[in-house]
Amino acid sequence: MKRVTGIGGIFFSAKDPVALRAWYKKHLGIDVQDWGGTAFTWADESGNPTTGTTVWSIGKDDGKHFAPSQSTFMINYRVDDLTTLLQALREEGCNVLEATDDSGYGKFGWVIDPEGNKVELWEPPAGQ
Repeated sequence: MKRVTGIGGIFFSAKDPVALRAWYKKHLGIDVQDWGGTAFTWADESGNPTTGTTVWSIGKDDGKHFAPSQSTFMINYRVDDLTTLLQALREEGCNVLEATDDSGYGKFGWVIDPEGNKVELWEPPAGQ
């Protein structure tokens, strides 16, 4: 079974997300959009656009989005078969959260790594 196939997104929380977004835009040239982040389009070895994006976003540090983790970040990993992977992780003794989400954006599940970081697993909708 294939597990992680790529990074779907990187999410940060910040005490002052507006100021932190502005810093990344000014100093690192990240094209931060009004919604609080950007989507990096994937390219092949020749630089030609290909299917897929990686989201980068900074949100308000409200202590809820990454709970039960105390981290100020969460990485979203793309997977091919979320249901099968979550079951395998449970069988391997991993701390898999019971909640899942299935929406127009795809299927989402979460696992807590040994350091207490919440890890998001994302099965994109078909064709993405």
